[in-house]
Amino acid sequence: MLEIDNLTVAIQENEEQVLKHLSLTIKPGEVHAIMGPNGVGKSTLSKVIMGHPDYQVLEGSIRYQGQDITSLATDERARLGIFLLMQDPAVIEGVTNSECIRTALNERSDKPVNLYQFIKQMNEKMDSLHMDKTMMHRFVNQGFSGGEKKKNEVLQLSMLEPDFIILDELDSGLDVDSLKLVCQKLQDYKQEHPNCSMLIITHYARVLDLLKPDYVHQMMEGAIVKTGDITLAYDIEKTGYHGINEIRKMMTDE
Repeated sequence: MLEIDNLTVAIQENEEQVLKHLSLTIKPGEVHAIMGPNGVGKSTLSKVIMGHPDYQVLEGSIRYQGQDITSLATDERARLGIFLLMQDPAVIEGVTNSECIRTALNERSDKPVNLYQFIKQMNEKMDSLHMDKTMMHRFVNQGFSGGEKKKNEVLQLSMLEPDFIILDELDSGLDVDSLKLVCQKLQDYKQEHPNCSMLIITHYARVLDLLKPDYVHQMMEGAIVKTGDITLAYDIEKTGYHGINEIRKMMTDE
């Protein structure tokens, strides 16, 4: 599904390297999680996968479903089926939720989306997320709470049906009940789309308890330094990143 090979990336503005020789392979249907302290490049990785113009790829490549997308624009990657659920989704004044989603669907379709079917489907999805129907006609994320923004992102992905989903700190802005609801909807989506892959960026094992990753990676200083199953997340939660690094150093020395 996604193959990142020896990726080295710098910030365009100051040429500071933020990802260093990072490699990661995610197969169809797999769920991977990345954990690490603030500032090690986790969110940067999500932006680079989506083609954010603030970053320059100095070395390496990103392949999606066999296609090299390293030089593709963000909209081209989105058309291929990559979706980023952002930590802090942007506000788009003057564009309603329904207009945004319908336009995106039309861009990916050979013929215009049937309006009746679109409204019916969107109503059903909003009901399942416990969203107020008036949010369909409000400008994208304008005046939304943190939790409403995250539910709106899940609404968008459930309508667009991407094949690869990046979740950047999904729990940010969500209370306990909303987090459980959103994670359940993501699990439901995975069951309906078994070949869909996910990359979860998080600080907390409780998110992974709900989304059940196949692999957990620890990231430090722009690279993946350790890979395991969900027990790695539990170990990080118990000892912190410093403790995990000390344990790894002791094992290496032995």
